Amino acid sequence: MKIVVQRVKNASVQVEGKTVGEIEKGFLVLLGVTHSDTKKEADYLAKKLCKLRVFTDENDKMNLSLKDVGGKLLIVSQFTLYADCSGGNRPSFIEAARPEQAEELYEYFCKECKEKYDINVEKGIFGADMKVNLLNDGPVTIIIER
Repeated sequence: MKIVVQRVKNASVQVEGKTVGEIEKGFLVLLGVTHSDTKKEADYLAKKLCKLRVFTDENDKMNLSLKDVGGKLLIVSQFTLYADCSGGNRPSFIEAARPEQAEELYEYFCKECKEKYDINVEKGIFGADMKVNLLNDGPVTIIIER
């Protein structure tokens, strides 16, 4: 499992011209799932994400978590995080999990962040053609894998 975390001032996701998820201060999270992923990987990444201290404190040091700043999550499924471009110019997505497995772990991950860590979670729509808008803050972009 792999996540790309972007600290944002705001972010939103639209499907067919309609906003389906929107946050102010927080993290836009792109989440990819591979074949061998289980709830164990989702648990690890949810904990890492929700406790990640990359918001600035009164001394301008990255020392505060989402909870500390009242931040929110916008979590978007992203199978293309497992693209393999080594064989040519057209990426292979063979390492991405099948949609049934990926959707189950995506939903589980979102639920863990919301229920276990008490973070407000907005989502995209799994498998949809989404348009993502964001105002990156910093910019701060972090990739976490398990």
